[in-house]
Amino acid sequence: MPELWRCFEFELNQPASSYLKATHPDLIKQIIKRHSNHLQYVSFKVDSSTESAEAACDILSQLVNCSLKTLGLISTARPSFMEVPKSHFISALTVVFVNSKSLSSLKIDDTPVDDPSLKVLVANNSDTLKLLKMSSCPHVSPAGILCVADQCHGLRELALNYHLLSDELLLALSSEKHVHLEHLRIDVVSENPGQHFHTIKKSSWDAMVRHSPKFNLVMYFFLYEDEFGPFFNEEIPVTHLYFGRSVSKEVLGRVGLHCPRLVELVVCANGLRPLDEELIRIAKHCTQLSAIGLGECEVSCSAFVEFVKMCGRRLSQLSIMEEVLIPDHKYSLDEIHWEVSKHLGRVWFPDMMPTW
Repeated sequence: MPELWRCFEFELNQPASSYLKATHPDLIKQIIKRHSNHLQYVSFKVDSSTESAEAACDILSQLVNCSLKTLGLISTARPSFMEVPKSHFISALTVVFVNSKSLSSLKIDDTPVDDPSLKVLVANNSDTLKLLKMSSCPHVSPAGILCVADQCHGLRELALNYHLLSDELLLALSSEKHVHLEHLRIDVVSENPGQHFHTIKKSSWDAMVRHSPKFNLVMYFFLYEDEFGPFFNEEIPVTHLYFGRSVSKEVLGRVGLHCPRLVELVVCANGLRPLDEELIRIAKHCTQLSAIGLGECEVSCSAFVEFVKMCGRRLSQLSIMEEVLIPDHKYSLDEIHWEVSKHLGRVWFPDMMPTW
């Protein structure tokens, strides 16, 4: 029954080092022999071993009779596809690109995909590609991703690293030929302390908003504090903002001034300087904010209550560690949850670290 084999997830791991249950080798052989032309929605889940990633490439290279609609390559631990010889990986991936004429979704984060292989993807699937996730693909250049945006006018979701983002890419995604973008994820990652980052023009972001006024711009920052110079100096249409490392009061103050579309904000760490003014500024200017999470930060209880009061019931998610809140002359920790609950319209308590 062909319809039973349209969707399949290959799980590949080494039993000695993984707890995951692997797809039986005999089943893999049967799929390749009897059902490869039925496959449409395929994913590969591999553990941290190079052998598993190589096995996935071996299977891909045998899918010469299939025309996939979706393909996902998932590393459950460290990015094992990066350990595979680049030529082996590219050769296997190209088989799928050439034989699949209607690929709509491609997830290839943490892989050695390169510019020439993206050109093969575009040449065979430009009319159908709608989703492309390729964060942490070091062999792709800004020109390579620009080629995709220039020719895949149906692309609605895109995920990539900041070094691939350019004014030209945003303008290509904003052209009249291109459909409205729905989701753009940018990972801003520092490989070495003191790394330099380029600046994107405000006019390029403005063009994106005019073309796709409802698109989500999701940005993950993993930077050191002295690397935020190029960011948040002008208005940016970010909707979901995550700081994975410590971020300064000054940067959060700029977020409050220049991110009017912000919907969700997560700050993992800030330090020991209270964020009272910054939170109030964010509540005042980020009028669509509905979710916030604070980790290793400090906020006075009075400022926090004022923040919640300004945001009101649109704060559907409020995740604050109890250690973040500093009692003052107006509120103690025992009192604050009643006051916050009153403004939220629901019962609320700060998160607490388990004692175990």
